[in-house]
Amino acid sequence: MVFQRLLRAGEGKLLRRLSRIADAVESHAEDIGALTDAELRAKTDEFKERYGEGESLDELLPEAFAVVREAATRTLGQRHYRVQIMGGAALHLGNIAEMKTGEGKTLTGVLPAYLNALTGDGVHVVTTNDYLASRDAEWMGRVHRFLGLTVGTIVSGQRPDVRREQYLCDITHGTNNEFGFDYLRDNMAWSKADLVQRGHHFAIVDEVDSILIDEARTPLIISGPAETSAKWYGEFARLMPLMKRDVHYEVEEGKRTVAVTEEGVEFVEDQLGIDNLYEAANTPLIGYLNNALKAKELFHRDQQYIVSNGEVLIVDEFTGRVLAGRRYNEGMHQAIEAKEKVKIKDENQTLATITLQNYFRLYEKLSGMTGTAQTEAAELHQTYKLGVVPIPTNRPMVRQDKSDVIYKTEKAKFDSVVDDIAERHEAGQPVLAGTASVEKSEILAKYLLKRGIPHEVLNAKNHAREAAIIAQAGRLGSVTVATNMAGRGTDIVLGGNPEFIADEALRARGLSPSETPEEYEAAWDEALEEAKAQVKAEHEQVVEAGGLYVLGTERHESRRIDNQLRGRSGRQGDPGESRFYLSLGDDLMRRFNGPMLESMMNTLRVPDDQPIESKMVSRAILSAQTQVEQQNFEVRKDVLKYDEVLNRQRTVIYDERRKVLEGADLHEQVRSMVDDVIGAYVDGATETGYAEDWDLELLWTGLKALYPVGLDRDELLQRIADGEQSSLTPEVLKQELLDDVHRAYAEREASLGSEVTRELERRVLLSVLDRKWREHLYEMDYLRAGIHLRAMANRDPVVEYQREGYDMFMAMLDGIKEESVGFLFNLEVKTKDQQEAEAKAKQDEAEAAALAAAQEGTARVLARQKAEADAKAAEAKAAEAKAAAGNGAATGARNGAGTKAAARKSAPAVAQAAPAVAAPKPSGTGPELAVKGLDAPHLNPQQLTYSAPTLDGSAKESGAAKAAKTATVTGSKEPARNAPCPCGSGKKYKFCHGAAGS
Repeated sequence: MVFQRLLRAGEGKLLRRLSRIADAVESHAEDIGALTDAELRAKTDEFKERYGEGESLDELLPEAFAVVREAATRTLGQRHYRVQIMGGAALHLGNIAEMKTGEGKTLTGVLPAYLNALTGDGVHVVTTNDYLASRDAEWMGRVHRFLGLTVGTIVSGQRPDVRREQYLCDITHGTNNEFGFDYLRDNMAWSKADLVQRGHHFAIVDEVDSILIDEARTPLIISGPAETSAKWYGEFARLMPLMKRDVHYEVEEGKRTVAVTEEGVEFVEDQLGIDNLYEAANTPLIGYLNNALKAKELFHRDQQYIVSNGEVLIVDEFTGRVLAGRRYNEGMHQAIEAKEKVKIKDENQTLATITLQNYFRLYEKLSGMTGTAQTEAAELHQTYKLGVVPIPTNRPMVRQDKSDVIYKTEKAKFDSVVDDIAERHEAGQPVLAGTASVEKSEILAKYLLKRGIPHEVLNAKNHAREAAIIAQAGRLGSVTVATNMAGRGTDIVLGGNPEFIADEALRARGLSPSETPEEYEAAWDEALEEAKAQVKAEHEQVVEAGGLYVLGTERHESRRIDNQLRGRSGRQGDPGESRFYLSLGDDLMRRFNGPMLESMMNTLRVPDDQPIESKMVSRAILSAQTQVEQQNFEVRKDVLKYDEVLNRQRTVIYDERRKVLEGADLHEQVRSMVDDVIGAYVDGATETGYAEDWDLELLWTGLKALYPVGLDRDELLQRIADGEQSSLTPEVLKQELLDDVHRAYAEREASLGSEVTRELERRVLLSVLDRKWREHLYEMDYLRAGIHLRAMANRDPVVEYQREGYDMFMAMLDGIKEESVGFLFNLEVKTKDQQEAEAKAKQDEAEAAALAAAQEGTARVLARQKAEADAKAAEAKAAEAKAAAGNGAATGARNGAGTKAAARKSAPAVAQAAPAVAAPKPSGTGPELAVKGLDAPHLNPQQLTYSAPTLDGSAKESGAAKAAKTATVTGSKEPARNAPCPCGSGKKYKFCHGAAGS
């Protein structure tokens, strides 16, 4: 609490500064308002020029904000309030602006986005889902496009070339996961041309608490296929119904952990027929067992996930949305699939990873907007060095927040909830009912259906209609059931949302801000006026009914999520009301103070349908939420501590990789690697100190595997035998070998050519670095999984992880050097000319083989036809003995004609050359090489899977991937396309078994 007060100590001073900035902006309003559209647009060029001449963004701010304010008035029909200008200034200064729901956060973000885009370095506007990113880029992008800036959108499924174009825009909208994954993919790219991002200058994060706090517990992960057995997932899923809680295992729901008891271990050993589950050979089975238990006790259908079309789909616990294509990692998703008896998909191995904390700390300047950040101000300051600035509301808040009521049973709670909703609905008051899971939203929907109350359900199963449902949730008498309101991003306006209604009307007429921007702009004002008139009349009726009533059916584990739900009511000074209905069966109450309250209610003999309201209940709920928030904070701090170790290593690797990728001359770096490797070899062989004790045989064996050694070992041994030990020191030996290896590399470069050698160095370093980094990530994952056991020996697991992680990292760097040097000397390299010559030789060989096969086939056909002709001739002679003498000549003429026809039919086809297929050229800038023995630079994109906060997962298999799996791979023995088909049909191969689709 002391830290919280210290953080708020400077709020008043900062607010006064923001107020002065707002005064300066408003002082320009009259002059800017007098400009024509063209003059207003020209201001952008003027600002860029002034910035280029040395004027700072802070100096440009008042006039630039005034320009944006006027542009928004002309394009959107919305003018920034004074408090929105203050919020925009807070964002520009690198703070989090806490603005209540309905205060216009999205419009506020337009101001600093424009100002910071003037530098030309790019601005990233980050939000929680693709819909909001696309919507904001279209609606708010109208202001920026009007002022001459370019606006892009990053959404899932875009091709790399499209993404590159979007990042080149002045302002780019997208989700936190897409930005993070693009960063990781850029650091897996094989050439500079494959990069899509262009740096991290300034980011504005919408719903910043959701992204930087709620979703920070799980890192972004790109994975590839790993070798595991699906058999064991099914085997342990079979055991789960047989294992009893508190007998075979224990569950701590607060910490979301499971622990197997001694009795449980013995039970599993009996079931699997093994002697000791903890033997080294059986160690992997422990992971399968733990995951199966977690799937049973901690992951529940229609809460953490749903099953649709035979697939387990993760549900975001904070927003209620399905995270399509996402999968839990470390085998957890496979365990749930086995539990639900759906197809078990392959497990994955980490290829690249970063936490959101470390990704967003890449930005030179970071800011954010939310309605609820004050409760997490300490963490935001500690992790991101971001201050939280509460921005005053435009109008006073008049919403009434009623105290919670609690029931003994869930049924009694829902009965009361439905009674309350029915009463409000009859009065015409709109109701928004919030639930904590998909399962609970469907239970409430069934109650409402039974009572005949019309309603809309907004949960993870129909989120496609999300915006439309929310936009109409403030209409007269509407009832909306929503799993969670966090991150929804759409205002609930009493009477309806005029912008949404106007946009819907224009789209119905075939107009779009992106496809038909001029027509859309021309029709916007009229459509908006019509929508506003419609909304105004209904707004007055809803206000008379009491405004929006928010009803929570359960407390969330985070106070912020509850506040976000409550904050949907009472926007812009509208009346409103909120209340939470609870029961002792709710997850939060059951996990913490439920037993105590239940005991008290039983003692007082409180009936099931009798609610209680007391300060003790409120304290119990606050205590439970505080405990969960503290646990989650500790988990996030823990994740960050461990990722800090990996982050330092990642920075070194990615920086080195970027230098290679951008075409730096690697000659000196390779020379240094060669020196280090030779030095390490010599040090290892001469560590005994005395020359006669050196293991030169082992040294030479290693060196010969590394490069063609020119130094004579026997001569060296003779020098030692002749008593030259004193002059032959390890340093002298090392120098002689360095001279030798430099000679060998110079000869190698001379044989290949300088240009080819530079390209070979680039490709070898990238390939070895990528493979070694993947292996290192796997080893670090393994280390992380068991490092907590060090605490049992009174050692700090984080310190141990840092120490061992450093040792592993240094060993990896040594391995990169050694393998790179070995590859550079020993890889078989072919230039384009050599490839073409080999291809020509193979083509000639194929043609000759095809011709020989055709000729051999022709000989067999002629021999068969000759035998048939001889047989017919014998029959003819027999017939001639009985027939008249003249018949024989006619028969002979017919047979002769038939033989000629057969000969013409079986004449060998001329085998033509098959078209040469060019080998794919790597997307680098160097010469085209074929390097035999070098690992593939990276996996096919269709093989990659993506895991993201708060949940982990894999991308769905694309059509391209499926096609790749079914494509026929043509072997080297395939006949030329114009040669006869080997099946003996007589057709050309290209028209028979060589035809497409055969």
